[in-house]
Amino acid sequence: MLPLHLDSASAQIRYSIAEGVNEGTAVGNIAKDLGLEKNTLKERGCRIVEGSSDPNNHFRLEVKDRGKEGKIPILVLLKTLDRETKKIHKLLLSAIDGGKPSKSGTAEIFIDVLDVNDNMPVFNEDTYSVLVNENTPTGTTIVKVNASDLDEGSNGELIYSLGSNVNHRIRELFRVDPNTGEIIIQDVLDFESEESYEIDIQASDKGSAPLRTDKSVLVKIVDLNDNAPQIEVTSFSKALPEDARLGTTVALISVIDKDSGLNGKVICSFNEEVPFKLSPSTHDNMYSIITKSPLDREKQAIYDVTIVAKDAGTPSLTSVKSITIIVSDVNDNRPEFSANPYTFYVTENNLPGVSLFSVRASDHDEGENSHISYHILRDEKENSKLSSYSLNINSDNGEILALKSFDFESLKTFQFQVVASDSGTPPLSNNVTVNVFILDQNDNAPVILYPLSSNGSEVTDHSLFALDRYTGQIRTLRSFTETDEAEHKLVILVKDNGNVSLSATATVIVKLVEPKEAFAASDVKSAAKDDEDSNVIFYLMITLGAVSVLFLISIIVLIAMQCSKSTDDTSKYLQKADYDGTLCHSIQYRSGDRKYMLVGPRMSIGSTIVSGSHANTLVMPDRRRPPEEVSNNLLPCILPRVMIFVIILNGGETGFG
Repeated sequence: MLPLHLDSASAQIRYSIAEGVNEGTAVGNIAKDLGLEKNTLKERGCRIVEGSSDPNNHFRLEVKDRGKEGKIPILVLLKTLDRETKKIHKLLLSAIDGGKPSKSGTAEIFIDVLDVNDNMPVFNEDTYSVLVNENTPTGTTIVKVNASDLDEGSNGELIYSLGSNVNHRIRELFRVDPNTGEIIIQDVLDFESEESYEIDIQASDKGSAPLRTDKSVLVKIVDLNDNAPQIEVTSFSKALPEDARLGTTVALISVIDKDSGLNGKVICSFNEEVPFKLSPSTHDNMYSIITKSPLDREKQAIYDVTIVAKDAGTPSLTSVKSITIIVSDVNDNRPEFSANPYTFYVTENNLPGVSLFSVRASDHDEGENSHISYHILRDEKENSKLSSYSLNINSDNGEILALKSFDFESLKTFQFQVVASDSGTPPLSNNVTVNVFILDQNDNAPVILYPLSSNGSEVTDHSLFALDRYTGQIRTLRSFTETDEAEHKLVILVKDNGNVSLSATATVIVKLVEPKEAFAASDVKSAAKDDEDSNVIFYLMITLGAVSVLFLISIIVLIAMQCSKSTDDTSKYLQKADYDGTLCHSIQYRSGDRKYMLVGPRMSIGSTIVSGSHANTLVMPDRRRPPEEVSNNLLPCILPRVMIFVIILNGGETGFG
């Protein structure tokens, strides 16, 4: 509104002009709008007056003199208008003529400043900052921004959005309500991924040429204890020697907890008792696994160690990790034999070169440390004995063999030592004593020492004699009568009890004589020839007489001993301690250059005579026969006048035992 004063009159003319137009821009034609002649404006004293007390510094009035046309007032804009500062300008235009008194007139000019989009949106906060817990549910509004625009209409209407420079990850996590300016979570926030976000929020008006303003919103993520510790083995020796020193490092581990503060503070331990311990490092959350007690692979070769990592959060989170520690072997065990000493029984006449027996040793170590080799320990004392049988041992399996056969009759027992050595570095060894007993085989036939064998056989009255099958004693079963033969030939069979029984035979000749003719009539096989002279026979008879006297004395002593001893059949199995195993006794004498021996049967006290014989062989009857059927008298007791003897003449040395 432009007030215009003309002399004493005034008028108001309204013009509209856009703010921000350049200075000098024509606002309106006052003369034309007032219906005045241009040339009369000056005469009328036309001038512009303000509608208020305010010399308006946005406008000025220029008057152009057009001669006859008069003066034309022109309203000129001096500086840019600001609608947001003043929407309407009221001007009073006064025109005064030159008369006296002058006349004037006024007119009010109203200038409405039209809005243009010349104001940027302005946020109502200088800074936006918000704390948000990680793992906050999606759809949650974390903050609301607000901006204003001094413009009006569409130029003052605002919409919100993320800034054009916001990266795609922020766009995935957040969105902005375009109408309300609310920032909303649309994906899971993770403190361990990002501790904070700076989000550019843009406020834009709806002008034809929109104006935009950006504002940063700082979103700080609050850590929650949502991450369990992570255990990582950074260095690990899977094989640990069992002789490792105390404090030897087995492994290095690092523990990572993505949480912060107490949530990320971790304490590690083992979940069971093991010969190891965790030693903290100078670096945070770094540990060394070291040995704390001696190791023994033979007791435990593998340790499955479980490491437990626990953080200090509330509630605390725990994680575990298992590692396998293998204890490697060192050669710290000697070979051990399965027995000590070994005792073996070997039958004589073994086949040369065939394995006799074996020794076995074991080693608790493994690999080469447990590989055992064997050898026989030989010394000077045993060398001669062992070398005679050429004992050898298989170094790999401990089998022992002899290259010659054993003979029980020459060697009944011996011992030697075997050494077992492992293959470790240095090797360890152990030895064991081996006792060997030779078992007898039935490889020797019985040898009858008495009587000497003679050819021929003769059927004898079986009712006269009986033979003790275990002692070899010949006994009479009844008294001799005149009808009995004067000479009896007994063929004795001697058998052993081997698996394959061996036997030998001997012939015993028994002659019956009167007591006074005992020595003269004795049928003694002489080693002398038929052409010996009668002097030898004479001397022999004298000798036999003397021997007979001694023999009778011996018989009497035996009878006395027999009567004082038990006649229990069980004694026939027992042999007197001084019994030398022969079946006879002898008395020797020498005549000239000849040597004579009187040999008689040896009697065993307590022996019994039982009946039963077959052909020329006397056998032991059934022991179950009643004892009354068996005569307990020795031959001299039954027939004191009968003598059993054999005379052996030998021109050389005799060797009876």
